Amino acid sequence: MNKIFTATHLTTLKHLIRWTLITLPIAIAIGSMVTLFLWLLTWAVHFRFAHPEILYALPLAGIAIYFTYKYYGKSSDKGNNLIMDEIHEPGGGVPKRMAPLVLLATVVTHLFGGSAGREGTAVQMGGSIAQLFSNWFKLSAADTRIILTAGIAAGFGAVFGTPLTGAIFAMEVLTLGRIQYNALIPCLVAGIVGDITVAAWGIHHTAYHIDIVPAGQHLFADYLPFDLLLLAKVIVASIAFGLTSLLFAESVHGVKNLFNKFIFPKWAIPALGGLMIIALTFIIGKPDYLSLGVDAEHAGAVTIPSAFTAGGADTWSWLWKTIYTTITLGTGFKGGEVTPLFYIGATLGNTLSVLMNAPVSLFAALGFIAVFAGATNTPLACTIMGIELFGGEYTLFFAIACFTAYFFSGNSGIYSAQRIAVPKIFEEKSPGKIISGTSSKRRNYLQGKLVKYKITK
Repeated sequence: MNKIFTATHLTTLKHLIRWTLITLPIAIAIGSMVTLFLWLLTWAVHFRFAHPEILYALPLAGIAIYFTYKYYGKSSDKGNNLIMDEIHEPGGGVPKRMAPLVLLATVVTHLFGGSAGREGTAVQMGGSIAQLFSNWFKLSAADTRIILTAGIAAGFGAVFGTPLTGAIFAMEVLTLGRIQYNALIPCLVAGIVGDITVAAWGIHHTAYHIDIVPAGQHLFADYLPFDLLLLAKVIVASIAFGLTSLLFAESVHGVKNLFNKFIFPKWAIPALGGLMIIALTFIIGKPDYLSLGVDAEHAGAVTIPSAFTAGGADTWSWLWKTIYTTITLGTGFKGGEVTPLFYIGATLGNTLSVLMNAPVSLFAALGFIAVFAGATNTPLACTIMGIELFGGEYTLFFAIACFTAYFFSGNSGIYSAQRIAVPKIFEEKSPGKIISGTSSKRRNYLQGKLVKYKITK
């Protein structure tokens, strides 16, 4: 009779204990930094609400951010892509100065009205802190790659209150078509502990709610637990979500490349970006598309929560937010892309629900996660996010929306360091063909070997 507890099990137990002990202090430190960041971000947003005239200093804020990174940032300016590159191919490491720099620059961006997110900041702080602890613990290059991945999980899970999503996102975002399961335990521990740490410091995340969709009578009602007509509407909307992801990713890279090519001196780029944001706000006549878009600056403002209600978004809110964010990030301001993607997706879902006579809150939720899924090429993580944020009742719709958007977003993405292990569409006649696009060379399998190209730039 074989032993129930073998030497293999003992080795596994030692592995789990080792990585848990390594990850715990790192995740606590990251969660604490994310707490400070969220507190400062809330203060900055509400300070601008009380002093709207501060928007006119946005060009000066952009210049200050530019020179800060120019003289003190070194490689920190590469942001999330630096962390991903270090995981793929270790080089000079993630500088410890990245965490305070990106925290300060993101708060300044939001204080003066720039349209950006917060995930990029949390992930960069997570990577920087993880690298610092790796140096202290004298981890090997292989272990450092794992702990950097866990740093992404801790930062993402803590900033959004989605620990499982953070773990899956960190493993899925690195390489398209492949999940880095060697980092499973550290990522799971990091995501959970990071989220618990933020909660322990008293930070509460925005709660979202999907209204119950009446079952009603539909074709094949006796055999299927969902409405086929509603499913068809979800698929059509999800195609639109994927195309919007493509538009966003290409626009951010396009704006950045265009300004870098034609605008000199380089400090004039963020100044011009700030002036464009001011001009757009003056033309539109309302500040709804500035900053995060979570809290309402005035009664009737279009926000992410308002998009879950009928009439809570304008027809073109999603497009305006796309324009604001691509200008902000493309001209050198700091922050993340994810919260603006939530805004774009939720408001587009609101608009499509009206056009398609579909449930408003459900379509806002689907857009919320699906546009994000397409832009980051992380459909599994975004499906899990839907469950963590909105509940599991509509998991099937979440999965359909995220994976449909993923396929229709093409081979672009917001992270230039992301690589392709398995292409979305594999052509039988030319399996070794490099997937091309308007951005740059891609990374793809060629005769079973991973050819070294980046996904977009």
